[in-house]
Amino acid sequence: MNTPPTRAVPGPLGALLARLPAYPGSVLLTTVLNVGLAPRLPDDVRELLLHKKMRIHVRDARLTFDFSWEGQGFSACGGGAQADLTISAIAYDFLLLAQRREDPDTLFFSRRLAMEGDTELGLVVKNALDALELPPFDPQQWAPRRLLAAIAAVAPPLQRRGVGPRHPRHDE
Repeated sequence: MNTPPTRAVPGPLGALLARLPAYPGSVLLTTVLNVGLAPRLPDDVRELLLHKKMRIHVRDARLTFDFSWEGQGFSACGGGAQADLTISAIAYDFLLLAQRREDPDTLFFSRRLAMEGDTELGLVVKNALDALELPPFDPQQWAPRRLLAAIAAVAPPLQRRGVGPRHPRHDE
């Protein structure tokens, strides 16, 4: 059986990332989830997720993101408490999942994706994500040139004499 090569975060970079505080990353993740995922969740899934602590563990980057569903949206949690569900993989495999280039079952059965804890909750999460029509994640959308162009498209044009609004001079 020929397995595809994995692209793991280099060890020294993972060691550096492990030193970062976890909570800001969890806040960033929940912001993305609240914008892209929360409005699409069916009511029955929202009910099952209520107050359940979930953890995403990126093994090679040594990053952990803790969050829970609090009724109206996802909320970042501080680490320490036991998670009801932990999903772990390397960063590249999470990217493949987000891009919809790899199926979670394939990663799970090849032992590249692991779920620990409440397996029923894990199946609900997996099935809910499979049922949603989410666009594949495109890392190119975050390229600096594209981001600047998107910001420029929605930002008001800059004034000739500075960044703020132009104030008329008294002699005009």
